[in-house]
Amino acid sequence: MNGNIVYDNQFNMNEWYAIVLTVIGLAAIRFFPRSFSPLQTTFNLFIGVTLGLVFDHTIAIPPFDLYDFGDQSKYQLFDIISYAMYMPFGYWFIYWHERMRVGGLLTIVYIFVWAWIGIAAETAGVYVGMFHYKEGYRLAYSFPIYLLLQSAHLGLYRMAFSRTRLKESTL
Repeated sequence: MNGNIVYDNQFNMNEWYAIVLTVIGLAAIRFFPRSFSPLQTTFNLFIGVTLGLVFDHTIAIPPFDLYDFGDQSKYQLFDIISYAMYMPFGYWFIYWHERMRVGGLLTIVYIFVWAWIGIAAETAGVYVGMFHYKEGYRLAYSFPIYLLLQSAHLGLYRMAFSRTRLKESTL
């Protein structure tokens, strides 16, 4: 479909959802003990946005065009701003992984739990009109995507901030 689909034209629940997720998630970071260096914090905040953008722009635009994001099928300024809601998820995903010292096979369980958290957040996003599925796309299809994204995030974090790499760089 080449035309612009307008789902909504008011500032309402989907915009508030993005704002509330972002503000609460980022504000909570200020109240928890700091576990990361400024570089690690920045990495964890922005990797969620980066991975989200890559996947959204892979499956939400032609040739796939499986869903729309926000009030219209074309991107608007607030759509770009709303990507900030992914920032706290990236941070908290690694924060709790490190804090709970998850390792071994429990890492698989941990990634599955966070994939379900992603599904819950997306379900709420569908409910408030943030996501509009097309072409037969279903929420269940997002689960393997979350598994892949969480695994990639953890892998990239470990590559960038592995204990042996950090020790070598301080020598």
